[in-house]
Amino acid sequence: MEDLKKSLMPLFGNTFSPKKTPPRKSASLSSLHTLDRSIREVELGLEYGPPAMNIGGQSWKFEDGHWITESGGNASSKEVQRLKKRNLQLEEENNLLKSKIEVLMDMLTETTVEYHLMEKEIEDMKTQHRRKK
Repeated sequence: MEDLKKSLMPLFGNTFSPKKTPPRKSASLSSLHTLDRSIREVELGLEYGPPAMNIGGQSWKFEDGHWITESGGNASSKEVQRLKKRNLQLEEENNLLKSKIEVLMDMLTETTVEYHLMEKEIEDMKTQHRRKK
């Protein structure tokens, strides 16, 4: 019986031991961390600063997670602030008007239903009056 178990299940009798992998030589493929400060300044430039670009004659700089125009723009920052404030006012007014329209539509629906009910009552009264004659 034991011989039968060994012949049917040879995997359970053997233990699995994989070979150990050799450690990696370096975690980074970049050699910048090995350069000294003066060489890094020559390679990368003295000032790292925020990224900047020029599009359509306007200079843009990336600061605090937003692109900001530096110069040459058609609108000043005061004008942009004024337009943002006006946009916010118009959005609030638009929301108020949407609410008013919704209320008016509800009132119109209610009035229409009442009108149809009254019309039906009048029609029913007319038919009853005709039957009595």
